[in-house]
Amino acid sequence: MEDLIIYEESNLKASSMVLAFSGWMDGGNVSTGTVEYLKNKLKAKKIAEIQPQKFYIFNLPGAMQEVAQFRPYCKIQDGILTNFQYPENDFFYDKRNNLILFSGKEPNLRWDEYANCIFSIVNKFGAKRMYFVGSVAGLTPHTREPRISCSSSSERQKTQLKDYDVKFSNYQGPASITTLLTRLSRKKRIEMINFVAEIPMYIQAKNPKAVQALTRRITKLLGIIDIDLTDLSTLSNKFEKNINNLVAEQPKLLEQIKRLEQDYDKELLGRKEDFEKWLRNQGIDKLN
Repeated sequence: MEDLIIYEESNLKASSMVLAFSGWMDGGNVSTGTVEYLKNKLKAKKIAEIQPQKFYIFNLPGAMQEVAQFRPYCKIQDGILTNFQYPENDFFYDKRNNLILFSGKEPNLRWDEYANCIFSIVNKFGAKRMYFVGSVAGLTPHTREPRISCSSSSERQKTQLKDYDVKFSNYQGPASITTLLTRLSRKKRIEMINFVAEIPMYIQAKNPKAVQALTRRITKLLGIIDIDLTDLSTLSNKFEKNINNLVAEQPKLLEQIKRLEQDYDKELLGRKEDFEKWLRNQGIDKLN
């Protein structure tokens, strides 16, 4: 495929692929941040990339602030152009865990052709499972564990996720590139699971707490045991502390966050009561 450049082909096998996209479902840099973290931790090597020219709109009419997000990135320093960068769509490989990581930008054009590039890598390296990680803004307070919603390409996969503390999505509305990938994966008999973290809608900064929540689930699913998440935990604690300090200076926002905490805790309590009821109905005693 002319839009796909493969740098290394020999003796590479991959059982799984984890995908991230900047754009619509990357609030708090959670999608791209999760794959970037895994890439660095696992020392994954770049093996391929999708050429961007066919898949993006670079020039739209309108004011600068409205169309800036569509244009390539450049940097001029002391009057000299030092960097010009198109959107990047890169594949990385971790040999030890037979894992491919992909980080890209959601395309504007030719979704089917873009998806074919991804599935070309899936097929070439024999991957059987795909996992997308992303985020959306919602009503989860920053002081609580991010809610994780989930969708999959088949009913059978849902049974694998019973111990992962996820809520299965109910959604109707505009689709993303991951929706198309999920649809196509079913036709190609490739398993695909989408994990979406709900991040606080009142915070625009990078969110390591959501990255940690997704990374913990992904590494468990993939069976990656040789990865230390201590640094991510430290970043998450620092993140929450910094937000607490900022919120303390805004009493009205603090009041609203306390309401979010109450709603979150009531939901959690309801799930606990449902579980305890299930235990009683099954005749199971609590373990001491």
